[in-house]
Amino acid sequence: MSSASLKQGQLAEERACSYLQSKGLALYTTNYRCRYGEIDLIMGDNGTLVFIEVRYRSRSRFGSGAETVDSRKQARIIAAAGHYLQTNPRQANRPARFDVITLQPACNIRWIKDAFRT
Repeated sequence: MSSASLKQGQLAEERACSYLQSKGLALYTTNYRCRYGEIDLIMGDNGTLVFIEVRYRSRSRFGSGAETVDSRKQARIIAAAGHYLQTNPRQANRPARFDVITLQPACNIRWIKDAFRT
């Protein structure tokens, strides 16, 4: 991944975090990494632990950002969340959900709550 793409991804995560904080969520950590994968944002929402995947798309020609969070990506995020809960046992008894935030250049932000629920 190019440094320009990494920078764009970092800016998208910062925008998403600011947006969610304006909606009342509390930031716990960013870019949680373990051997299973990475979680972009981990936040709290009225007692619920929220694992958030941030997707930025400069163009929708190849699908939306939400469409890129396929079952394999979901499995990696869920495994990383499990690792987080094992290493943070005080958080393990809280209800949890997985959200996706998609961003586009025209400042469009879409927040998909409980995105992994089928």
